Amino acid sequence: MNIGFIGLGVMGRPMAEHLIDAGHTLHLSRVKEASQHLVDKGGKAVASARAVAHASDIVILMLPDTPDVEAVLFGEDGVASGLSQGKLVIDMSSISPVATKTFARRIEALGCDYLDAPVSGGEVGAKAASLTIMVGGKEQVFERARPLFEKMGKNITHVGGSGDGQTAKVANQIIVGLTIEAVAEALLFARKAGADPAKVRTALMGGFAASRILEVHGERMVKETFEPGFRIRLHRKDMTLAVDAARALDLSLPNTAATQQLMNAAIANGDGERDHSALIRTLELLAGGPR
Repeated sequence: MNIGFIGLGVMGRPMAEHLIDAGHTLHLSRVKEASQHLVDKGGKAVASARAVAHASDIVILMLPDTPDVEAVLFGEDGVASGLSQGKLVIDMSSISPVATKTFARRIEALGCDYLDAPVSGGEVGAKAASLTIMVGGKEQVFERARPLFEKMGKNITHVGGSGDGQTAKVANQIIVGLTIEAVAEALLFARKAGADPAKVRTALMGGFAASRILEVHGERMVKETFEPGFRIRLHRKDMTLAVDAARALDLSLPNTAATQQLMNAAIANGDGERDHSALIRTLELLAGGPR
């Protein structure tokens, strides 16, 4: 297929590389030094998002936030201006479910199709092509895109209509964020009570409290190794999406809001670029300062 790929960041680069390795022709926007290897492997650098859309049958976006997606789609020389009837836009960014529904309607009004397909799994999952992909949009369009998703991920689910993929991703981030906060509280409590947090974590891994987050992020908390797999600043963005959507729905999500505020504090204290497991550092400050 002729595929356009816009958003060659930490996640986008390996995702695009898997598609090139599968034999697809990729048209790439915003090629920088870090993504030059994609051109060396056969990707084609183009000058604008409009040019990507003009040259491609399917355009994939992997961008940081809602305003970035809107600008790339509908700004000057944006994707929408280069589309023609029958083309498909797939947004794999993690953005607002409400805005996504609007974007889908605008793209569909041009005679094109639209899927929202945010991912979970981080940089490790992107490199291993093992991402979880949550897809919103028409089922027949999902089936058209499935072969591409299978080159980038393993757990691929058609959740429902437009925006439902983004809703599933926000739900995922609520669970991950609140569980990280819970693990951080538990390990901080263990240390303050005089127990060895590492041994407490090992004990908990054999019981009902066991989880992937206790396993991976709990170990990071114990060892204080906070090189980012997923930065607090980016997770705060997702928690803000949840809080904003809850307000629009007149829905109370008290623990989501509290965790978002803890992430605000973490960023204010200079931890925004650390892994989200570093949220324990903010709780340590609330408990009287780090050890």
